[in-house]
Amino acid sequence: MFLLELAFDGSPDRLALRPAHRERLQALHAAGRVILAGPYSDETGALLVFDVTAEEFDAVIDDDPYYRAPGVSIVRRQEWTPIFR
Repeated sequence: MFLLELAFDGSPDRLALRPAHRERLQALHAAGRVILAGPYSDETGALLVFDVTAEEFDAVIDDDPYYRAPGVSIVRRQEWTPIFR
């Protein structure tokens, strides 16, 4: 599993890419590749949990322009080993 933590700087530019980004996440969730995803309640960032290989994780990040949008920064990309699910 992999965690992805994002930070948002308040720029509204990212919002134009958000609908397509959320559609991608829905498809990944339906395929069992995204376990959890969502913004922090104060809109300063988001946390996503992926159940994918390292190669798939890199491909997901590379394939979604939202992660490179103005106002979006990747704070952390971390492999995670949960004790239970």
